[in-house]
Amino acid sequence: MESSEALADIRSAADTISAEDASGSPLHEIESLCMRCGENGITRILLTRIPHFKELVLMAFECPHCYERNNEVQFAGELQPRGCSYHLKVPSGDLQILNRQVVKSDSATIKIPELDFEIPPEAQRGTLSTVEGILKRAADGLVTLQEERRKVDPGTAEAIDNFLINLRSFAEGNASFSFILDDPAGNSFIENPCAPMQDPFLSIMFYERTPQQQAALGFLADTSEETENNSESNFQTEEVRSSGSGAQGFPHGLVGAVAGRRAIAQGNSDQFAAALCRYSAPEEVETLPSTCGACGAACVTNFYATKIPYFRDVIVMASSCDLCGYRSSELKAGGEIPPKGKRITVCVQNVKDLSRDLIKSDTACVKVPELELELASGTLGGIVTTIEGLVTKIFENLERMHGFTFGDSLDEMRKRKWQDFRSKLKKLLDLEVPWTLILEDALASSFIAPVTDAIEEDKQLTVEEYERSWEENEELGLNDIDTSSADDAYKSASSAAISQ
Repeated sequence: MESSEALADIRSAADTISAEDASGSPLHEIESLCMRCGENGITRILLTRIPHFKELVLMAFECPHCYERNNEVQFAGELQPRGCSYHLKVPSGDLQILNRQVVKSDSATIKIPELDFEIPPEAQRGTLSTVEGILKRAADGLVTLQEERRKVDPGTAEAIDNFLINLRSFAEGNASFSFILDDPAGNSFIENPCAPMQDPFLSIMFYERTPQQQAALGFLADTSEETENNSESNFQTEEVRSSGSGAQGFPHGLVGAVAGRRAIAQGNSDQFAAALCRYSAPEEVETLPSTCGACGAACVTNFYATKIPYFRDVIVMASSCDLCGYRSSELKAGGEIPPKGKRITVCVQNVKDLSRDLIKSDTACVKVPELELELASGTLGGIVTTIEGLVTKIFENLERMHGFTFGDSLDEMRKRKWQDFRSKLKKLLDLEVPWTLILEDALASSFIAPVTDAIEEDKQLTVEEYERSWEENEELGLNDIDTSSADDAYKSASSAAISQ
């Protein structure tokens, strides 16, 4: 690859690269200052793209005088709508997991709970490495000033020496531990070698950013504005904060209970209107003051209530920000939490089945037995779409999340596995063979529309209720809900009314 002419600075190099096509971007070289010896070295900049992941700017610096070398990864694309948190369980002696690829953006934090150890966003900025490489690089960084620490504070130096023994033991696979990668920008990644299947060692959670995280990423966010007079707004704000930070700001179980009231879906308000108004047109659209989820400015949210036959009452909400142009739509389930979960099974045989309206809540699990595909609850969040749209979104999400699918270093067996999966998926969408879609929702907040006027006449659609397990109730926070006081008050009020 030939080098282009030297550019004035990194910004002009990045601007020039971004104007080129990613597949044919040239390698740019610029002269830059070496921070070790003070002489000038060479920084090479290249725009590349991890297949099915994101565009990246790779920068590598080398000084010919002191031989200092370093590299950095910067993201050329946009920030994601939500933050992401990867939780990887690393068992003892499993070197393959330690060799998994990790992309750490300059806003990501890495945590090792067993060591009470945290790598802040400022350390190892924009790193493309492995789990083992990140841990060893952290250990090397702590060793750097150990000699000076022994002279000034021997006690601290000895404590760090003991900590380094444990950290290197983890990096060598001698002990099991948890590797947590949390990125408010949503631009970090841990490889899943089992893709497109679910990885038993890796879990992914998406969350709404807090105002503090918005401000740290450069968004306009006024954290001083609090809706103190609106208890419901405060309740929702605390839910977002607790889900975004991972900390539990409420008694055990209450956050899970609030999670059951979260939005079912986010998408385009025009699509919502077209899809939902065929069932029941809104009688009255209400407005309420709100806050932009992107920039934190004041905006207005429009909402109305409607009912979907064979489903339940829902509330459609849409908001737009005049300051930054951000638009969002939500569909919230109305009514109480059902006593049982719901399992919906549909046999897809023709084009009419692919066009069935579908609501998938963020507590629903999706299964396609013919693909051996199972998505845990929370994947994709909540969406309003069709069966064809859901399967297409699932595949697009798998390709985006598992970014090392078709890299140069991918072995033929795993590449063939992905190609077979794509081939099977195409056969299903082309209806070459009948297939089955299963939605299993512990909160019964998902829905697939029947193709007949009466749901009982639709022989390809099966809806059944099931008892939630203790683990599902615990995850939703239902085990800790105590309504005895409210029940006693209701009974007392009823008795008083009867006596009168």
